[in-house]
Amino acid sequence: MEYKQDQMAGKNQIAQEKVKNCHEDVARKTAEALEKEAKKNELVLSSSSGIVMSDKSNNFSSVCSKRGQKGINQDCLIIWEEFGCQEDMIFCGIFDGHGQWGQHVSKRVKESMPVSLLCNWQETLTLASLNLDFEMEMDRNLHWFDIWKQSFLKTYAAIDQELKHSSKIDSYRSGATASTIVKQGEHLIVANVGDSRAVLASISEDGSLVPLQLTVDFKPNIPQEAERITRSNGRVFCLHDEPGTYRVWMPNGKTPGLAISRAFGDYCVKDFGLISVPAVSQRHITNRDQFVILATDGVWDVISNEEAVHIVSSTTDRKKAAKRLVGCATLAWKSKKRGIAMDDISAICLFFHASSSSANLMISQNSCVKKSG
Repeated sequence: MEYKQDQMAGKNQIAQEKVKNCHEDVARKTAEALEKEAKKNELVLSSSSGIVMSDKSNNFSSVCSKRGQKGINQDCLIIWEEFGCQEDMIFCGIFDGHGQWGQHVSKRVKESMPVSLLCNWQETLTLASLNLDFEMEMDRNLHWFDIWKQSFLKTYAAIDQELKHSSKIDSYRSGATASTIVKQGEHLIVANVGDSRAVLASISEDGSLVPLQLTVDFKPNIPQEAERITRSNGRVFCLHDEPGTYRVWMPNGKTPGLAISRAFGDYCVKDFGLISVPAVSQRHITNRDQFVILATDGVWDVISNEEAVHIVSSTTDRKKAAKRLVGCATLAWKSKKRGIAMDDISAICLFFHASSSSANLMISQNSCVKKSG
């Protein structure tokens, strides 16, 4: 009798899995169809430069990516306006590959992220049985944030597993960072793995434009990151010829020397403390918030948050904002990193309002980067 019950339970579980897989397949095909339609309507941009805008929102995006001096450009980026056929949503993502297969890893993450996130968001939204009758606005916002947070966590985990089992991409010693945002109406969700960065430009009480860093640069020497790595028998230390640059190493201390503590891929150190779990945060966008910059470390290694906001806000033609920021970073590499091969440099500038006139704060438009000492 027990044997028959076990058999029935096993068959039911298999049937449930088939139904679940069928639903997932349908959801993915629907999301892929939406992406195809968006590309047809020029609402998706994933090239090295350009702009994206929609007649149905005030969002305006400028992007630019420039190859460094280390070989092929391993940076990737993507913008999807009217994300998932939602007029008030936009998805932006920037990805920085590293290692021999880095460009393939970052490209795969870029291609998988929007569709996978859209599927997980729709599934999580359905399962949560969204209740619009919350007693307090705060409860509703927390519920909204939790749905997006769970969607991002599921998406990042799924993509990392997808890479692990891929027969076409060797990500054992190669990987990628990811900094992604979804803007839905006046809400902004940010998810980040690695050291690409999101910086918000907002008008302060005194009328000046100030930066607010929305992400953490996940470096191995951050106490909680170092603790997790060492607890997993990984090692964190600097090489003698690059003091201050902490890296993640296998227990033998020989490989891979990864300068970030979270990344897709890099399975050689996934058992030793490296993770692909994103930090997810939210922000309510107000009239004071002007734009957000997403950029790879090729920008942030030589340009401060303040300088980046200054450069973008002082660019007369917003279409050229990302290109100007990348150009200024290129010049900064030549002056600040002499003798060091320039990294790939990529940026997305997402403007929230139809006009940036409110941010024209009499900033000089003549210099890229403020001179130091």
